[in-house]
Amino acid sequence: MRDIAFRTVAGVDDLARLEAALRALSADIAEDYATDSAVLEKAVLGVPPSAHGLLAMQGDQTLGAALYSPLFSTVRGAAGLYVSDLWVSAQARGQGLGAKLLARIAREGVARWQATWLKLAVYDHSEDAQAFYQRLGFEPARGMQEMRLAPQGVAELIKRTA
Repeated sequence: MRDIAFRTVAGVDDLARLEAALRALSADIAEDYATDSAVLEKAVLGVPPSAHGLLAMQGDQTLGAALYSPLFSTVRGAAGLYVSDLWVSAQARGQGLGAKLLARIAREGVARWQATWLKLAVYDHSEDAQAFYQRLGFEPARGMQEMRLAPQGVAELIKRTA
């Protein structure tokens, strides 16, 4: 991949590109895109941001994008990064752009939060994605189950413990 420019999402034009990429990712994995534009804007451009966006550009064309957030693990004793979304356009796949996006995220994490590890989730049916991540050295988590509390449950928890 030549002439690729990476840039952090920092304004509404970049945010529109990020959202288009995230919508494309949702279509690629046959999932609904449920994010409201205003919510994404607050997450990425708010002060402080709760997520960070990265674009891979070739001229005016978005070839790749990622959304990630810092986190801390007492088990690992270090900061890390959760990559919630990683998308590479169909024409750019197989050329190393996904690995370059992850490396840029890792460098950013080291510089900003002294992050030493990455975490992401892959759908069970996404065998190609699993193989890609495993080629990069990612390993499936063992001995734990991801637990989630939906928005209604969050509201109920806050109300119940007020």
